[in-house]
Amino acid sequence: MAEKRDYYEVLGIKKGASEDEIKKAYRKKARECHPDLHPDDPSFVEKFQEVNEANEVLSDPQKRARYDQFGHAGVDPSYNAGGGMDGFSGFGGFGGFGGGIDDILENVFGGFGGFGGSGARRNNSNMPRRGSDINADATISFMEACRGKKHEIKINRMCQCDACNGTGANSGTTSEVCSECQGRGTVKSTQRTPFGMISSSKECPRCKGSGKIIKNPCSKCSGNGRVRVQKTISVEIPAGIDDRQAMRLSGQGNCGVNGGPNGDVILTVRVKSHDIFKREGYDIRCEIPVTYSDAVLGAEVIVPTIDGDVKYNINEGTDIGTTFRLKGKGIQHINSTERGDQYVKIGVEIPKNLSKKQKELLKEFEDSLSEKNYAKRHSFFEKIKKKFDDII
Repeated sequence: MAEKRDYYEVLGIKKGASEDEIKKAYRKKARECHPDLHPDDPSFVEKFQEVNEANEVLSDPQKRARYDQFGHAGVDPSYNAGGGMDGFSGFGGFGGFGGGIDDILENVFGGFGGFGGSGARRNNSNMPRRGSDINADATISFMEACRGKKHEIKINRMCQCDACNGTGANSGTTSEVCSECQGRGTVKSTQRTPFGMISSSKECPRCKGSGKIIKNPCSKCSGNGRVRVQKTISVEIPAGIDDRQAMRLSGQGNCGVNGGPNGDVILTVRVKSHDIFKREGYDIRCEIPVTYSDAVLGAEVIVPTIDGDVKYNINEGTDIGTTFRLKGKGIQHINSTERGDQYVKIGVEIPKNLSKKQKELLKEFEDSLSEKNYAKRHSFFEKIKKKFDDII
């Protein structure tokens, strides 16, 4: 077995990295090495598996502690790079063990504390396994998110090879049970140690853990039983979906191994922002500009909604920033007929570039007003006057 790379090196972090640093590094590496992004380079399948394996160990405090102390031997019973085990070579004769730390503990303590030999885990290598999930994205507009949309996405997924029906063997031929492991996928060996006879299980070197031998591999899938193909999936995105919400498309992921079920597609929906509307939960907010005279005299204004324009009467003397509600004009709840509301904020547009005549008329109008026409302004200055009177 080839010597494994250091898990910290795989994720590109230092040994004392924090949990957050491990999470960030894993997400970055997983994106870089995802096989779906490199469909023409099969080496990324192994790289992606290596990244996942490193994260599985380093994100678990107990596994990480064992790894930091014993290296790969502390977390992988089958590891035997260089014929020894990190952390045990100084214990007279331990360096020659063929098994991993779990095998030793199982035989010394009789399985105490839940330690199990590698054979118990490796023996499932030829059992049905569920296919892995696939992550995908879909970008839609704000209005499409409000109304729902039928959307098509393209994914690269592992499918059962149609040339061999997933057997991995050429048409007209079949695989054979491995004579070395008798189909178990693992082989067992026994060694004499200072503690007695130690038994350990390893992946069968002849069938690589599959439990079967394919003498005539399928030319299309090279004996793998699966091939990567591009597939178009039609998705019904429901009305009311929000930005970065995810949908699970059951059974649309990579096909299973040895007859196992398919994985799923995890579809993350990205919703573009809107020039007028802003979403808050299932409610919508917007701002409409009205003229100075409309705000002073009151008027019927046109308000845009996701269902189309509606008319609304604003009161005489409406202040800037006044907000009113249009009940039931918000976004539909997912899988429900209930809807949120729309909140409309009034913005008063101050006229610019007035002519001399317009300025004179405005000044004449202003001069005709009294303090009672500006209730808030009058109250404000009365409060200031009272503050100064209290000081004096």
